[in-house]
Amino acid sequence: MAKEVNPQDTTRAAAFAFWMKAPNPMVTFFKTLDVTNLVKVSKRKGLKFNMLLCWCIGRAAVPVKEFYLLPVGGRLMRYESLAVNTIVKNRRGEVSSCDILYADDLDVFNRDYLQHTAQVAESCTDRDLSDGCMVIGTSAIVETELDGAVGMNSGIFNNPFLIWGRYRKGLLRCTLPVSFQFHHTQMDGAHAGRFLENLQKEINSLR
Repeated sequence: MAKEVNPQDTTRAAAFAFWMKAPNPMVTFFKTLDVTNLVKVSKRKGLKFNMLLCWCIGRAAVPVKEFYLLPVGGRLMRYESLAVNTIVKNRRGEVSSCDILYADDLDVFNRDYLQHTAQVAESCTDRDLSDGCMVIGTSAIVETELDGAVGMNSGIFNNPFLIWGRYRKGLLRCTLPVSFQFHHTQMDGAHAGRFLENLQKEINSLR
């Protein structure tokens, strides 16, 4: 569940005072990930590439405590759990949004991912866990390769968000440029950088 906290009682007090009313409070980082291991595991185990990447994103975020804080409606909220959002193509040919609760156990996360994305695709109804979880947004544009993408900078949608396209096949390696957008009240560049380094490590260590 989410609980409102006094910004002065957190490490984000100065950031809250400075960035909450900024006209452009969002920051976007770009990073090219080496996803060679992710592609190999996906093919070897018959698991969806996107599911594996979403799980690695959740796993990389867990040790970064700033992910559990989020500015919402002018207030600072603390969450006890994380979820990863994925965009699903539904049966009408449009897109729907699906939040998946992060689980340390990959088998559990995979089961939930398959179950809930299938339900959302069939029902054409979004699955929203934002009342109880800090949701990390993602969007995979698999129809093309992307060099980068920037989302909204208005501060209306404050959740951290990652965007990527189709991964690139090289002679020996597979790479994937990703963009990571975050609200400066939630975290600083150092925290975002730590998360992206964690993400690469989680991808490399996947077995």
